[in-house]
Amino acid sequence: MAYFITEDCIGCTLCARSCPVEAIAGKLKERHVINPKRCVECGVCGNVCNNAAILNSKGEKAVKIPKAEWKKPIVDKELCSACAICVHACGKDCLSISLPQFRGDIKVFAYLANEKQCVSCGLCASYCPLHAITMKGGEQK
Repeated sequence: MAYFITEDCIGCTLCARSCPVEAIAGKLKERHVINPKRCVECGVCGNVCNNAAILNSKGEKAVKIPKAEWKKPIVDKELCSACAICVHACGKDCLSISLPQFRGDIKVFAYLANEKQCVSCGLCASYCPLHAITMKGGEQK
């Protein structure tokens, strides 16, 4: 079951702008709607909603998480094959593939190139075929 936006939505558009798969639509100052066929249940919409207007897939109100507590993708450079599946999975263009560091360097890997754009959706980690990406950091104190 996809996430759902309740009547508490004030139409601020923050959820729609944050959704990594563009599953949320709506006009400014009007209640937004989540397309259940596009929703990947990453929880980003609930993480950013100031009005607690998002119900998660269990029907529970999603709780806003401060950005400082969001998890970020950490790439295990030894496991990463630089296949770029994670780069293409990221709807926010946060990841990139490293360049060789010196002549003859063949070890390249994915890395978080644009941390500010990352919405902590975890799509990169879920798509990684080698399980080289884990979501870490931002633990609550």
